[in-house]
Amino acid sequence: MARKISTIPKASVARILMKAGAKRVSANGVDAFTEVLTDIAVKISSKAAQIAKHAGRKTVHEGDVRLAAK
Repeated sequence: MARKISTIPKASVARILMKAGAKRVSANGVDAFTEVLTDIAVKISSKAAQIAKHAGRKTVHEGDVRLAAK
């Protein structure tokens, strides 16, 4: 099985789960949460890019990201 390269660092994901109140986090839990966060991030970034393109820009601005996340 090929190793999957993650865009989001697993240590950061584990830290987020710990700050949310988890006492311990398994490696499988971190992997699953990383996949979910990556999927959500890709959807939001795609929408933000479409919003910027619709506005006639090549640059994605903060407002584009915030609007896409709604």
